[in-house]
Amino acid sequence: MGQVWTAYDQRLDRRVAVKLLRPDRVAGAADADELRRRFVRECRVTAQVDHPGLVTVHDAGSDSDDLYLVMQYVEGADLADHLAEHEPYPWPWAVTIAAQLCAVLSAVHAVPIVHRDLKPRNVMVKPDGTVTVLDLGVASVLDTDTTRLTHTGSPIGSPAYMSPEQAMGGAVGPYTDLYALGVLLHELLSGDVPFAGSTALGVLHRHLYEPPQPVRQIRPEVPVPLEALVLRLLSKDPQHRPASAQEVYELLAPLLPVRAVPTGPAGPLDPTRPFLRPHAPWPDRVATPPPAQPATPPSNFPKLSASLEQGRPHAGRPDVAGAVDEVKQLLGEGRITQAVDILGSILPVAAEEHGEKSPVVRILRKQYAATLMDDGQYRRALPELRRLAEDRAAESGLADPQALQFRFDAAQCLEQLGEAVAALAEYRAILPYYENAYATGNDPARAFEIRHRAGHLLLALGDHATAQQQLQSLLYDTERAYGPHHPLPVELRRSLERHHEMRRT
Repeated sequence: MGQVWTAYDQRLDRRVAVKLLRPDRVAGAADADELRRRFVRECRVTAQVDHPGLVTVHDAGSDSDDLYLVMQYVEGADLADHLAEHEPYPWPWAVTIAAQLCAVLSAVHAVPIVHRDLKPRNVMVKPDGTVTVLDLGVASVLDTDTTRLTHTGSPIGSPAYMSPEQAMGGAVGPYTDLYALGVLLHELLSGDVPFAGSTALGVLHRHLYEPPQPVRQIRPEVPVPLEALVLRLLSKDPQHRPASAQEVYELLAPLLPVRAVPTGPAGPLDPTRPFLRPHAPWPDRVATPPPAQPATPPSNFPKLSASLEQGRPHAGRPDVAGAVDEVKQLLGEGRITQAVDILGSILPVAAEEHGEKSPVVRILRKQYAATLMDDGQYRRALPELRRLAEDRAAESGLADPQALQFRFDAAQCLEQLGEAVAALAEYRAILPYYENAYATGNDPARAFEIRHRAGHLLLALGDHATAQQQLQSLLYDTERAYGPHHPLPVELRRSLERHHEMRRT
């Protein structure tokens, strides 16, 4: 699906890494433009995450048929090579790798972003022992719909590290990355992944139905609590896994090496070094030069936007109308993050000036919520949508189309945040209103979409039988409404055939 090249940034005279993706090799010609759009959006979302354990993204875009991502060049070895060079891998090293990955995943899941393809090849061990995670957001771009297959017929991702809910095409969440972390940790401790096979389908079947071998049966020196944690991470049911990466870190913390200066300097690529000597200088590196004095900005340095300048406390009240015009211009130029900041700054002023219930404030709040969703900031969008839904329902009733739309968007936010149970409950609560609209002759598309999403959430929650029953019923209804060759029934049929094939395997 792509290649990574070493390149040179001629302007700043530095080595960088450039990843090239070929949309035509991943999606059909009709989907290539959509893939490019998702790629740019995902790069914008992932750029919001600031963590030393993530590779820095310098630039992204498209050139002819290629999508490109310009990234920090990371010195070191990927974790797969590191494991091969040090097998059997010391279990304290495995613990420190997992602890560092938990710190990264905690920051990533807070956005929220799900990596979807955490594996040793996507983890670099640097000379100072710290780890860097690669390809954040790339799997999401290639597989926004988790049931989509590439032209090769393989599911997006790596089967050896794929969670049961991914294998079944269910909704993904932070729990998906925790399962992959369990696979990775099992591999570091035992020397092999817990589920292997000669075919991708066979591997996915084992993820779904076979228990993993406890690592102490292979390496008795592994601590009992560490083995128990690996088995929890590899639970088939996401609800039986740890609740968060933070919880996993807390369970790993007692097993981390003691934070004391060792008798000798930590060796190259020693992942325990950050915990033994946190922030200590690398011994064979030259001294860091003193920081340079900040340069005086040139006279033509761009100023902050006018509305933000006016929004400062010492500059008087912001110009709400002017800020709205600027937001429209920014959205037209694709500068969504800046538009979000301006909308968030003018909403309180507009509410004070016009009243919370005024049409102006309602429109601004609706635009704010929609822009937050488009920017991938689901955690911030959720309370805005709930407030909009409650206000609209109080005035126009629960069956009001606009109130239902706000609740649908809120359910999408819950789904993106990995709160599968809450999202499923909200979808089920609003579905009857849309089905009643269908009975009166309106477009059934929204009811079908809700049922489709609910099926994926049931798969994610491990209720495969109910999910397949509901998806089969949805297939019947969509074929009757749209015909057998419409994209939705085609996708449903393919997904159900894949589930049946796994059960036959």
